[in-house]
Amino acid sequence: MTALPENPEAILLDVEGVLYIQGEAIDGAPEAVARLREAAGGIRLVTNTSSISRVEVIEKVRNAGFDVADEEVLTPAAMAVRYCREKGFSKVNLMVARSLREDLEEIDVVGTDEKADAIVLGDLGPMFSAETLSHAFRQMMDGAELITLQHNRYWKREDGLVLDVGAFAAALEYAAETEAVVVGKPSADFYRMALADIGAQASRTIMVGDDIEGDVGGGLNAGIASVLVRTGKYKPEKVEASGIEPTATIDSISSLPGLLGL
Repeated sequence: MTALPENPEAILLDVEGVLYIQGEAIDGAPEAVARLREAAGGIRLVTNTSSISRVEVIEKVRNAGFDVADEEVLTPAAMAVRYCREKGFSKVNLMVARSLREDLEEIDVVGTDEKADAIVLGDLGPMFSAETLSHAFRQMMDGAELITLQHNRYWKREDGLVLDVGAFAAALEYAAETEAVVVGKPSADFYRMALADIGAQASRTIMVGDDIEGDVGGGLNAGIASVLVRTGKYKPEKVEASGIEPTATIDSISSLPGLLGL
């Protein structure tokens, strides 16, 4: 098992479900993050959100009472831009919320009825439909590569659990008999980008999340000690069924400083 580093160079924190739930900070979370920042070489908030822009994420975090710098927030949209640039994709169908398009403005966009090199799939919310997925499916069958900003099965909204991007991506993968390129958690590329951004080694880093697969599983696969919190989408039966063993499990982010002896 990957052990917790005694003096971490970096701490990666999921946002929704770890720092706050629906914009309301979890008890003791802002104070905990402040203590962790003092103890670690750096902090990065690594969110899988694909429904709002990075600017909006930063605003939500600050409104919830957290003191964060712009550069401390990382999203999968930047990885999607980088991937499309590296692959030389010149025609991309952006299946993302309008609010997220400002993070992807470097990408040359084509319509749903045009031939595309790739499809970037994010959270479309109520715009997800059989017809929307069929447009993407036809483009994939014509050669377009599917790039998903994340691959989470579900997330917790104010009215309960709802399907996330991964569920819809899975339908397209099944129909087109292919696998999507995932640029958010639990992608190894996403974690490598986070480590490179902060200048830390995996063995000297801690990941904290409420998602046993995307946060904990992804972190462990990247060689990062990963702590699971019993807030947000945490469900004990889900953890047991996953077969993934977190480095540690705590009640909430407010318990992490104590776990690290701070």
